[in-house]
Amino acid sequence: MKVELIKQEGNKVSFKLTVDNEKFESAIVKAYNKTKGKYNIPGFRKGKAPRKVIETHYGNGVFYNDAIDIVFPEVYPAAIDELKIDPIDMPSIDVEEISKDNGLVLSIDVEVKPEFELGSYKGVEVEKVDETVNEDVVNAKLEEMREKGSRLVSVEREIANGDTANIDFEGFDGEVAFEGGKGENYDLVIGSNSFIPGFEEQLVGKKAGEEVDVNVTFPEEYHAENLAGKPVVFKVKVNDVKVKELPELNDEFAADTTEFNTLEELRADVKAKAEAEAKEAALNELRNRVIEKVVANTEVEVPEAMVKNEIENQLMELNYQLQYQGFGMEQFLQMTGQTMDQFRAEFAENRKEEASRNVKTSLVIEAIAKAEDIQVSQEEVDAEVQKMADAYKMTVEQVKEALRPTDLRDMEGQLRIRKTIDLLVDNAKIA
Repeated sequence: MKVELIKQEGNKVSFKLTVDNEKFESAIVKAYNKTKGKYNIPGFRKGKAPRKVIETHYGNGVFYNDAIDIVFPEVYPAAIDELKIDPIDMPSIDVEEISKDNGLVLSIDVEVKPEFELGSYKGVEVEKVDETVNEDVVNAKLEEMREKGSRLVSVEREIANGDTANIDFEGFDGEVAFEGGKGENYDLVIGSNSFIPGFEEQLVGKKAGEEVDVNVTFPEEYHAENLAGKPVVFKVKVNDVKVKELPELNDEFAADTTEFNTLEELRADVKAKAEAEAKEAALNELRNRVIEKVVANTEVEVPEAMVKNEIENQLMELNYQLQYQGFGMEQFLQMTGQTMDQFRAEFAENRKEEASRNVKTSLVIEAIAKAEDIQVSQEEVDAEVQKMADAYKMTVEQVKEALRPTDLRDMEGQLRIRKTIDLLVDNAKIA
C-alpha cells in the first residue's frame, strides 16, 4: 500500500491511495467466490462457472467493484493513520487506475477535523455554585415520600377539583362512535388537564352512578385529522369518586416505610442525602460554567458534517428513549401526525444550534487534552470496569467479556475527557 498526500486546504484533504496488484488480485478472488452464485452462464450450473469464463462473458471488470468493497476497509484505516488525519465523514472515492503494473489507484477526498488555535483555558474566572440545603428542600423530599405512601379512598360526594374520578366513556362524532374514544374503569385526575380541554370541568359536581354527556371540541392541531377541530360528545358514566389520603408524617410513618425508627432519624438521613446530591449538582454546574467559559475563548469553524452527525446521534438517542418507554418511532410519528421526513427536518432545525455547540465543545476539550498530553492508565480503565461490575452486580470478568474493543476505547476516551475537565476546574478561579 502506498499513500500520497495531494493537498490539504482547511479541513479538506485529498490523497492518492495505491493498492499493489497482488493484494487487489487477492480481493478479486474473494469477490469471485462471494458473488459467483449470482451469474448465469450457459453450459455451467449456477455458481460453478470459472472466473475467467464469467469475466469473458461480462467483462474483465465484473468483480472490480466488489473487490474494492472488500479491500478498502482494510487499507483506508491504515492510510489515515499514516497521514495522521482524523476524518469526520465518509470519504469520496474515485478509481484512477486498475492495472497489473500499478494495481488499484484511488483518488480520495475526505473532510477532517478542523485545525484551530486554542484560546486561554487555564485560570478562567467563574462564580461559585451555592450547594446549601435548607429545611424547605428537606420538607419537600419528605412530602414526596408521603405522596408515594398515599392511597386513594372512595368518598360519597360530588366530584371536586383534585379528585380522581373512575369513569367509563365513549366518544361520538354525531351518531358514530370514533376509533380510540372508548375506555372503561379509567382513573382520571380532575384538574390534571390530561384529557381534551373542557372535558374534566364538566365532571365536577357529578356523583358515582351518574351519567353525563360531555361536549368538547378537539384542538385544531389534533394528530387524528378526521377529528381535528371537530365538536364531539363523550357519553360518560361515573363509577367512583376517590380522594388521595396521605399518611401522617410521624415516627410511625418512619418506622413503617423506612429503616429508621423515628421521624428525626429519617429527617437527618434525608438531609444528608440531599446535601450529597446538592454537592454533586453544584460540582456539575461548576464544570459546565468552566467549560462554557473555556469554549467561548476559542474560535472554531464547526464543520457542517459534524453537526449533522451530532443531530443523527441525538435522533438515535431519542429513538432509544422511546423504545425504553415502550414506544416505537412509528407510534410516536402517529401521535404527532408527522411523516419521518417532516419530523427529521423539524428535529434538525430545532437541534442545530445545540448540536453545533456540542461539537465545538468536544473539539476544544479534545484539543486541550492533546495539548496537555492527558493520558489514561490501565489502572483507571480497570477501576471504571470495576464500577460497572458493581453497578450491574456482575463480576469483572463478565463485564470484560461483554465489552467490545470499541466499548473499551470509548470508555478510555470518556475518562480522558473527564480528566481534562477536572484539570480545567482545578485551574479555574472560583469567585
